[in-house]
Amino acid sequence: VQLQASGGGLVQLGGSLRLSCAAFGNIYSINVMGWYRQAPGKQRELVAEVTSGGSTNYADSVKDRFTISRDNAKNTVYLQMNSLKPEDTAVYYCNANGYYGLGFVQRPFGSWGQGTQVTVSS
Repeated sequence: VQLQASGGGLVQLGGSLRLSCAAFGNIYSINVMGWYRQAPGKQRELVAEVTSGGSTNYADSVKDRFTISRDNAKNTVYLQMNSLKPEDTAVYYCNANGYYGLGFVQRPFGSWGQGTQVTVSS
């Protein structure tokens, strides 16, 4: 299963961006889709995640500013980022885990997208 992310870019302090990530392949089901980020010199960290049932989890640093959502029919997850700050600057990676199907056999998968750069200038 491959993930294709898009939507990054350069934005000024207080601006907004929307990231999208679509999953492709012989997907049987996707349990959790999420966004992580990695700033220079720092470890990759969870930004937000959403389950197939719509339950969400956010990092404290982005609560009330970012909103994660997903379209199960399109196997796509979105991250709406508002009130962006310079400390949000990072490469953002989407992640998904679930099962892929080959005939009557389903196997688990865990995949990462290629990363998209988000830069917030002050």
